[in-house]
Amino acid sequence: MTRRSLAAVAAGLALTLTACGGEGAGSGDNGSGGGAEGDVTVGVSMPTQTSERWIADGANVEAGLQEAGYEVELQFANDDIPTQSQQIDQMITQGVDLLIIAAIDGTALTSQLSAAADAGIEVISYDRLIRGSEDVNFYVSFDNYNVGVQQGTSLLQGLGLLNPDGSPGTATGPFNVELFAGSLDDNNAQFFWDGAIDTIQPFIDSGAIRVKSGQTAIDQAAILRWQQETAQRRMEDLLTSAYNDGSRVDGVLSPYDGISRGIITALQNAGYGGAGQPVPVITGQDAEIASVKLINDGVQYSTIFKDTRLLADEAVRAAGSILEGQEPEANDTETYDNGVKVVPSFLLESQIVTKDNIVPALVETDYYTQAEVDAGQAS
Repeated sequence: MTRRSLAAVAAGLALTLTACGGEGAGSGDNGSGGGAEGDVTVGVSMPTQTSERWIADGANVEAGLQEAGYEVELQFANDDIPTQSQQIDQMITQGVDLLIIAAIDGTALTSQLSAAADAGIEVISYDRLIRGSEDVNFYVSFDNYNVGVQQGTSLLQGLGLLNPDGSPGTATGPFNVELFAGSLDDNNAQFFWDGAIDTIQPFIDSGAIRVKSGQTAIDQAAILRWQQETAQRRMEDLLTSAYNDGSRVDGVLSPYDGISRGIITALQNAGYGGAGQPVPVITGQDAEIASVKLINDGVQYSTIFKDTRLLADEAVRAAGSILEGQEPEANDTETYDNGVKVVPSFLLESQIVTKDNIVPALVETDYYTQAEVDAGQAS
């Protein structure tokens, strides 16, 4: 998978850890200024290898930690909650010094975090907030409410209700739009939904957008585990139940590229994309290469690019601070209440990507090559 060189990422992280932390971990007798003293091990738990995004996250976090001088125990849980729980239990038993966890189910790790706290192991929650535990020490993620705002905004822009500069567009509607949400066991899904619905609700209220199925609640729109196949089945059901009168779907709010591809498959199987039947305006998230190609080909309208290289940077910086006995830098200490405590957080910004800005957003930043965009496959 082509990205900014992992070696370059890691080298930058090591320099940052040294600069921000004064004497870096392990700067003592060896004089390295960036390596860890002794055998310091960080356990990294990622949810799955079925998404290219999480494979890249795991690789980037691992490379950054290793370059900073730490040993790394990286595990992927294959979207199975008991597997992730068992893997984290094993890391604690093995005596890791810190845990970085991207949870499958943000409510399912309370006992593991309690055991970590009892063992003196601090926990960084990575992108998905772990809920119901006082033993989450720090959270690194994106501004997830704003991601939802960007998804709603791109939907409105694609329909012509808004111009790219945010001013009112020339289109008036009414447009038939269907709503999809993420997995409700992922805390981010609610933030994405809230941001998107807050953005498009005025257009629903005015009649410019109508949800023909009537399914406007998040529990109706949610897709368990963010699964593409589940999204395809729901879109098929919506077409059968709400669009059997000859009407057409004009837009779909989708929170994730895999869900978007399932929606697109259902629509194409129903004849959308053929002569006189354009594919609706469909949003997404994560800039997965298969969806970037669909955007470049004019099939999917947009995605939200979250540069996970930067997220890995922040996770490694926070890890370095904690392992040096310091408080990691937070830029949000109010938003992310996990039900037990407000978790100090560092939030990153994201970007709307459409066909018009694939090159500056993704190619010129070395996230993908143009050849990968054209092929729809990362090398």
